[in-house]
Amino acid sequence: MPINRVNAEISPSQAEAIRAALAALRENLPFLIDLTPDERQGMLKFGEKNRSFVAKAMAVAEQNPDILPRGFNVDEMKADVRLVEDLYPLLHSVQEVLGKLENTYFAAGSEAYAAALLVYQYAKAANVATGALEDALDDLGRRFARRSKSAGSAGNGGVSAV
Repeated sequence: MPINRVNAEISPSQAEAIRAALAALRENLPFLIDLTPDERQGMLKFGEKNRSFVAKAMAVAEQNPDILPRGFNVDEMKADVRLVEDLYPLLHSVQEVLGKLENTYFAAGSEAYAAALLVYQYAKAANVATGALEDALDDLGRRFARRSKSAGSAGNGGVSAV
């Protein structure tokens, strides 16, 4: 049997507490938005290097308001910069939890899949003697069924010529 990296369970009360914590997070961040992939692609990229650039540009704008056109809204820029700075530590905390959540999910899933493959092998071996597991093996075997390349091809409706 492979290495068991994860041996845990989530109780119903823990699951409820987690859902409540996530709901509180959403409730306390009501301004969060969704962006489509196209919207994100059309926006300027923002990362750690740009964060520093933005902070420096904010200082220049505050110290030299006379260089900016009349329509430039320094207060709106300040609000955006302040929000970025407020979200930054929250984002890193959530990313850390999300990374561990994804890794744990992956490891537990990998362990469960490895065990399932062993069950499948043992069931095939046991079925040779008794034949009692035929239906279960057919159901499990669907996971490994390959689709024929001609079945999805257009023009012949998936029927091969004889």
